[in-house]
Amino acid sequence: MVIAAIQTWHLHLEGCHSLKDKRSIVQSLKARLRRTLNCSVAETGDQDLWQRAAVSCAVVGSDRTSVEETLRAADRLVEEADGARIIETVVTWQ
Repeated sequence: MVIAAIQTWHLHLEGCHSLKDKRSIVQSLKARLRRTLNCSVAETGDQDLWQRAAVSCAVVGSDRTSVEETLRAADRLVEEADGARIIETVVTWQ
């Protein structure tokens, strides 16, 4: 059985004063999630706002426990990201 989940973080980027500042933080976060957890990551919203971002991570596995563990690890990485504060987290199971 295939289990899939998409976790989306709505972030406040406090120190950003331009889209260039935002891009630096978001690209770094996406690369870290991909490198560390081998998951699919994309900026999925608020692309035109320089102090807000929505970043989503998709995880697929053969059992719910392993998918949940990966999502918890992803959540910790996002919490630790410099310059980003989590406003809301949404998880969708498929």
